[in-house]
Amino acid sequence: MEILTYEFPASKTLSRQAHVGVVGSGDLEILLEPSSEARAKLIVRTGSQGFEKTWEALLSRFFTQNDFAANIKINDFGATPGVVSLRLAQALEVSQHHSKHIKA
Repeated sequence: MEILTYEFPASKTLSRQAHVGVVGSGDLEILLEPSSEARAKLIVRTGSQGFEKTWEALLSRFFTQNDFAANIKINDFGATPGVVSLRLAQALEVSQHHSKHIKA
């Protein structure tokens, strides 16, 4: 198991926390919590060693376009870069929308 940490500057805030994905073969889960600090802090736990540069490039690209303040935990089980990008986009979408209450 390899643990990688990253930080990126942020200027936007999020409405709520998010949990997307599952830890399973070829997938990953993302736990996202809004932060009051002007940065995104990520902890990546992965069973695939030797991909630090790939993670850094992918996350840098994503957070250059999406500079939101959050504490993020990523639990990876061999996900491809495309899956990582998809899950990050899903987590961002979930955290930007307020839950809707349906009146009966």
